[in-house]
Amino acid sequence: MVKVNFTRKERVVFDAIISIMRSDSKNWIALADYDLETARHMLKTGRNLYVIFLCHLALEKMLKAAVTEVTQSVPFKTHDLILLVKKGALELPQEYLEFIGKINSASIPTRYPEDLERALKVYPKSVTRDYLKQTTEIVQWLKKQPILTES
Repeated sequence: MVKVNFTRKERVVFDAIISIMRSDSKNWIALADYDLETARHMLKTGRNLYVIFLCHLALEKMLKAAVTEVTQSVPFKTHDLILLVKKGALELPQEYLEFIGKINSASIPTRYPEDLERALKVYPKSVTRDYLKQTTEIVQWLKKQPILTES
């Protein structure tokens, strides 16, 4: 089992969510938490491209949890966060949509950089830290949405 550090309030909310959702949705959320925790470790070690990659994965998995709850079936295979937002019937704040668009565009260049040195310059620690902060904020927001708290 993955150990994730929650505040007391976050733990209460998380436990409530997990108790009434589909098991596959619960798994998507647990995987997203695992990816975020791994991203934090990667940030500490300076593996910036992996931080971006893991942030994208965490958002993808949270959005797949929403799609699972909306469709009551296993989500289709995609890495397109914008498509998942639409299929999950989510109305995100504009700033979150803008970030999701930005990280969606960063996915391929950070997974398969054509020029490693250039990619590392585009994603220095300060930028990477900001991506992780914004991703964490969106993941927490998603966990509080009705589609992920009611079955």
